[in-house]
Amino acid sequence: MTDIRLPLVRNAPPDAVWFLPLGGTGEIGMNLNVYGCDGKWIAVDMGVTFGDDSIPGVDVVMADPLFLEEQAENLLAIVITHAHEDHLGAVGYLWPDLRVPVYATPFAAAFLGYKLKEERLEKEVPVNVVPLGGRIEIGPFDIEFVSMTHSIPEPNLLVIRTRHGTIVHTGDWKLDPEPLIGEEADTKRLREIGDEGVLAVISDSTNILNKGHSGSEGEVRRSLVEEFKKYPDGKIAVACFASNVARVESVAHAAHANGRKVVLVGRSLWRILETSRKAGYLEAAGPFLEAEDAKHLTDRQICYICTGSQGEPRAALNRIAWGHHPYVDLGKGDVCFFSSRVIPGNEKSIFRLHNQLVRNGVQLITDREAFIHVSGHPAQEEVAELYRLLRPRIVIPVHGEARHLQEHSDFALNMGVPFTKIVTNGQAVHLHADGPKLVGEAPIGRLTLEGDRIVPLDSPILRDRKRMVENGAAVVTLVMNGKGGLVQDPLVTTHGLFNPEHEDDDDTDALLVAVVRSAVSRLDSRERKDDAAVREMVRRAIRKAFHTDQKRKPLTDVHLVRLSS
Repeated sequence: MTDIRLPLVRNAPPDAVWFLPLGGTGEIGMNLNVYGCDGKWIAVDMGVTFGDDSIPGVDVVMADPLFLEEQAENLLAIVITHAHEDHLGAVGYLWPDLRVPVYATPFAAAFLGYKLKEERLEKEVPVNVVPLGGRIEIGPFDIEFVSMTHSIPEPNLLVIRTRHGTIVHTGDWKLDPEPLIGEEADTKRLREIGDEGVLAVISDSTNILNKGHSGSEGEVRRSLVEEFKKYPDGKIAVACFASNVARVESVAHAAHANGRKVVLVGRSLWRILETSRKAGYLEAAGPFLEAEDAKHLTDRQICYICTGSQGEPRAALNRIAWGHHPYVDLGKGDVCFFSSRVIPGNEKSIFRLHNQLVRNGVQLITDREAFIHVSGHPAQEEVAELYRLLRPRIVIPVHGEARHLQEHSDFALNMGVPFTKIVTNGQAVHLHADGPKLVGEAPIGRLTLEGDRIVPLDSPILRDRKRMVENGAAVVTLVMNGKGGLVQDPLVTTHGLFNPEHEDDDDTDALLVAVVRSAVSRLDSRERKDDAAVREMVRRAIRKAFHTDQKRKPLTDVHLVRLSS
């Protein structure tokens, strides 16, 4: 396979247009897509995903932009499809190494402004606001923004015109006949684009396994009104994604229809409210109260909207469930609606939250018990409609796991699309009317935020942390003289290996000291004078002892103090 790093790009054939995913293909989240034309490049979206239990202390994960850094002289812009974190959340972290203009429609630009302010970059990053339905020219790319519907305002499908053909990048989308926030998807414009001729569609695969239609936000609003009527006495809480502005408005509508005041609980909800109103949304949905200002209300007057539908440990609902919120509590007689889906990978944290709420006496209502949620991604009927409108020659599925990509590819072929191609992050595709062709690979990886630093996810820092969580840690301190003799008993300190309430400290300490003394005694006189040899022998002995006893190999450090003779 040809290497498409800098040398090939400089020598690329003049009739080449490329697609290269660096994140978000073969997975859901962390979207970073790259398009190349005539040796110039643009990035479409630059998002994050969130850490899980597998790597302690990791909250944010993003795609490594090494390829873009290598192409810095030819990278022209970052174009944002919409304001979800998995599509723009990494801009503030990665932009300083790229330093190119950013283009976004008003809502995404306003939301990105908050993210950049957190990184003290609001005055550095040139964010260009594109009007809804706008069109921009960036080098060899002519890009049109076409309004779609999704679970956030102003989702955009990008029509990327090049002299080699037109590519449609769908972003996240659906065809909602009653979206409530914003207009319906511009299907008339999509048909016109299809009439012009579409070389390739790079398309969302999240819900391709679902038959039928994804459903309408308008239907959810009417259902919420009726569901709230069933619980007239206790407090009502609703967990939903803060970014789902239409859902926040729907919950507020249902609360007001049932004589309740709406209380926003969670910083991100207030940030989205401010962003929405800057962009002209949610102006008629208020008033909204702070949790502290709702103390005078009776239970039957309250409707909380809370962050934390995915069980995030620092989110509002998690703190409420464990009794750590200063102004909000939920208990017997109260009900909590989870107006969101379970994102794969979050099951454990969500069910832990559910169980704690139930232990507190709260009644749970999820989308299994009532019609209180619809997805923001298209089911099969909508995907079929999009392909009937656009009639692409090529479909490349993205934004999905392997099973989603395969199903999407088969579905497109059954729809009469001539060519499909399943790719993974780092694989570059030459898009051509004769069919897509894999032509190379780019470096990929994952980065995370470690304090104020960005480090690779496979860095020694994180590897050691994971090993400590799984296997514990031991520190051995040796004091030796110049001839290689132990001046005093070794000191062995362990973490995460013994339970002090059930272990005999004296016996344990004596055993570990004996292990270390035995290891040192096996060294010859020359090796005992070699600090590195002593450290390695003791380290291996301690790890072997714990593996024999506990089937663990703790992260082990040996500190050696050498006294002069």
